Amino acid sequence: MAGILDFTLNGRQRVDAVPDNLLLLDYLREIVGLTGTKTGCDGGECGACTVLLDDKPRLSCLTLAASVAGRRVDTVEGLGHDGRLSAVQRSFHEKLGAQCGYCTPGFVMASAGLLRRNPRPSDDEIKEALGSNICRCTGYVKIIEAVKYAADLAAQGVAP
Repeated sequence: MAGILDFTLNGRQRVDAVPDNLLLLDYLREIVGLTGTKTGCDGGECGACTVLLDDKPRLSCLTLAASVAGRRVDTVEGLGHDGRLSAVQRSFHEKLGAQCGYCTPGFVMASAGLLRRNPRPSDDEIKEALGSNICRCTGYVKIIEAVKYAADLAAQGVAP
């Protein structure tokens, strides 16, 4: 069976016919062409597929596309504006919060979701918010530093 999916993606209204069993991850990558959302473990354990659903991190590999009808989804491609990086994107770049980069979009989205809810998180709050994301290349020190720097940038007016 298929249905009509009507929702907001990265600030723009979308309407598509989608199979009832299509995952949001596959919809974003295969139908829309937004490949920043990564396929990692395919089981909700790594966080590489994290998007924001109404400003809250959500694993797109465990979410049916049809379930986001009427809601707002943001992907890593939708964070920057007018060619400028968001605070989180900029901080991950400047503070070397990425190694190979595969997990980075998921970390960026989880961090953006955290900063939208809590503009000045503690180290423990950052660790908790990023607890569903795994990086196999580096320690998490640089990632935590990047989130703290993003909070500073956001306090200066750069959108998270």
